[in-house]
Amino acid sequence: MIKNVRITVRGRVQNVGFRYFTFKTANTFNIKGLVKNEMDGSVYIEAEGEEPDVDLFIEHIKQGPSWAIIRETEISSAPVMNYTGFIVK
Repeated sequence: MIKNVRITVRGRVQNVGFRYFTFKTANTFNIKGLVKNEMDGSVYIEAEGEEPDVDLFIEHIKQGPSWAIIRETEISSAPVMNYTGFIVK
């Protein structure tokens, strides 16, 4: 079953390669969607894929790259968007 989630990651997550890390992780788990920096310093992710793959993706995102400091990860369900790839905005 296809699952779509919206993830907001807060902490020291900009200027540490977090979007690139997210892109690589998405490709590893065959996740479609997008990642972008927000004006408030957070990173916003939309991730869509098979439910077990999305769950593994989320666990990796919660860890982040070693140079990031993740203080909060907010996750919510979203409607399936039928993304065809994963992009960095």
